[in-house]
This record gives sequence, C-alpha cells and structure tokens, in this order.
Amino acid sequence: MSTSEPVAGAAAAPAARAPRSEHFLVSGEGIEPVAEGVWILKGQGNSLVVDTDAGLVVVDAGPGGRVTAGMIVALRTATDAPVHAICHSHGHLGYNGGVPLWLEHARSRGEPAPRLVAHANLPKRQARYRETMPLQERMAELQFRREPLAMSGKLAVHPPTETFDDRLVMGDPRGRHAVLLAAPSETDDAIAVWHPATRILYGGPAVIDSIPNVGTPFRTMRDPVRWADTLERLAALHPRAVIREFGPRIEGEDDVQRVLTQTARALRWVRAEVVRMMNEGMAEAAILAGLRFPPELFDTPWMQPTYGDPHWIARDVWRSENGWWDRNPTTLHPSAPVDVGRAIAEAITDKPAVLANARRLAESGDTQLALHVLDLLATLESDDPSIGEARRIKAELMRRRAGEVRSYISKSLYRAAADAIDAGTAGRFGIR
Repeated sequence: MSTSEPVAGAAAAPAARAPRSEHFLVSGEGIEPVAEGVWILKGQGNSLVVDTDAGLVVVDAGPGGRVTAGMIVALRTATDAPVHAICHSHGHLGYNGGVPLWLEHARSRGEPAPRLVAHANLPKRQARYRETMPLQERMAELQFRREPLAMSGKLAVHPPTETFDDRLVMGDPRGRHAVLLAAPSETDDAIAVWHPATRILYGGPAVIDSIPNVGTPFRTMRDPVRWADTLERLAALHPRAVIREFGPRIEGEDDVQRVLTQTARALRWVRAEVVRMMNEGMAEAAILAGLRFPPELFDTPWMQPTYGDPHWIARDVWRSENGWWDRNPTTLHPSAPVDVGRAIAEAITDKPAVLANARRLAESGDTQLALHVLDLLATLESDDPSIGEARRIKAELMRRRAGEVRSYISKSLYRAAADAIDAGTAGRFGIR
C-alpha cells in the first residue's frame, strides 16, 4: 500500500517495511504535497517539510547516500525556499545520517547552514550509541537482514546544534510557523510537529502503521504508559490529519481521534493486565501464555503486529517491574556456558530420541514446541554429531517459524539466526 493513500488505519503489509536499497526502512522516493506549505518527503520513513516565515523546516535528513541525495532533488521540484532547520524526529540511528549532504546543499546555494534541532534527551542517546557502536551495528544487521559486517562504519551520528525540552516554535508565531512538541514514545527524545494553520500533525515515531513497537526483543525498554500519554496529548490538539512516520496518513478528525485514543487505551490495558497477573504471582512465561487481548482494542487495522507485537509490550512491562531474573534459582549464579553444555550433553544419553521427538512435533505443525525440544541439544557447545544435527534442524525450523509470525522484526531475527547458524557466524551475534 502506498504511504500516500489517505486512509484511517489500514496497516501496510510487512513487505512494505522491508529495505528497498542499501539503507533499511526506506519508504520510497519523491515528495507529496499534503496542504499548502506542508509536504511528505520520502526517505527513511516519511520525512516532513513545512514552509515557515523563517524558511523550510525539514524533519529527518534521511540515511545519507543516494537516498538523501534523492530527497534533496525531490524537495527542489516543489519549492526553492531555503532550508532553515533540520530536526531529528528521534535519536535512532539512520534517520539523520544524511545531515552533511543537507549542509553541503545549503553551502552550494550560498545560504546559511540550517539549524540542527533535537529534543534535549537526544545527545545522551547519541553518546550511548557512540559507546556501543559495534553492538548497534550487529543489532542492525540482525533486525534488517544484513550480512555480517554489512553495517560496519555505516551508522553515522551527527549531533544537533540546539535542543529543546517541551515545545519550540519554528517561524513567526503570528505568521507561518510550526511547533515542535516533545512526544516521548518509541524513544524519550521523540518529537511531533504541529502545523496550526492546517491542523496537520506529524506524529513521528509515536504514530506508525503497526502496533506500537514497545518491547522489541533486543532494545532498551519502552514505557507503554508514557507512549499512551503522548498519544492522548496529541489527540487533544484535535488534528484533522496525521502524517505517520511509516504508512498512510490518517485523514479526518474522527478517524484521528479513534486511532490515537484507542491505541492509548490498548497500551494502558496491557500495562494493567500484566500488573494484575504479576500481583497474582504469575511469572513471565505464564503471563505471556495467559494474555487474551480484547479484540475491540487489538483487532483494528492500525494495531496489527506487522512490526511490533502485543506480547512484547507485556514483556517490557514485566521487565520494568521484575528485573532480569526468570524465577528459576538455577539461573541466579549460572555456570559457564561451555561447562553447562558439556554436562547436559553427557547427561542426555539418547540424543537421537530428542531429535526424533522434535521432528515429530515439527511434522505435526507445532514448530515452536519443536524448537523448545531441539534447544535441549542445539544450544550446547559440543562436537557431538547429534548436536550439530540439532542445530541444522533448528535453522530449518526457524525459517519455517518466520513464515508463521507477522512481525517484520520476528521474521528478520528467525531468518538471520538461521543464516548465522548455517554460516558458522552465530558467535558474532551471540546466537544460541
């Protein structure tokens, strides 16, 4: 589905979020007028351009390279106004790798360098990413289906020249202007953009074409209640249209209210239900198995698990209140993995029976349960041929499992892990 189609909630198919170039999450090419002085600029997701009295305000510079170069060319087909500011929608890597190209564009036109604006929390995030860059590169390779080392040195970090806390007016507040708003959601440095003259809202990472991406498997925690608070504050502006970071825009005040407020209600429901179950003494696995998501909140077009997943939200709630312990005392002070593997490999004397049981489960259609059985052997460090066979079967079943789940991230991790096991590169990613 085109990201320019003005429908209320229809979620794009997972393939719409797959990378289409050397950069991931590229949404397409070109520029789309939304209202007078407001455009969607296609790049890494939907970037925004607003014409203000001070000049053009661009949200997100794009990932760099030919994607950002194409964004600049597309912009100049719509307007010749100078770029006054480039704003970070949030601090995740990739969205603003193209800042140097925009600065060079301004220099080539004899114009002042654009202001580089971000929320006040963004520099702290960038400091963390600089410190953990090899880890960030490996996670990007897994999540976005890249070969080992494909992202090495390619995730640039460009600091802002100024930051704000709650809101910042861009342009003359008595004339053509836009308002940057703190919108903590996927990150604590996310922003939204409000255009009062047209009542158009750019939701940034707070509004995407999938269930909110809380609890993603190997990222830091994301607070669902904070995200719900943000959606309710944005709904209180009574926008007539919302531009999503990914996916079709939402048209009409009634549809906007429905999408934003019902999403907030769903996030609050997960928090309340998981807390109720935790208070009853249930552990994480039991909670995940016992959750029953109300269809009126979760079976809507804009809450489909095409990127995130509702069970991941529950896991973040659990982590936020319970820490890392899985309630198994054995894991409090574990032995070294190599020692554990050796001991278990020696203890399981009928390894072919384990493999046969896993195969029977897989043949009956229970891929996930088969994976659990295989892990009795597949996660061990040993040269035993049965363990090698368990890994081979596990890789095969992970590819099958990728076809059974809907989340793009889950599909990516299953396939990337299977490829890494087959290629002997699992150790680079810490995959078991």
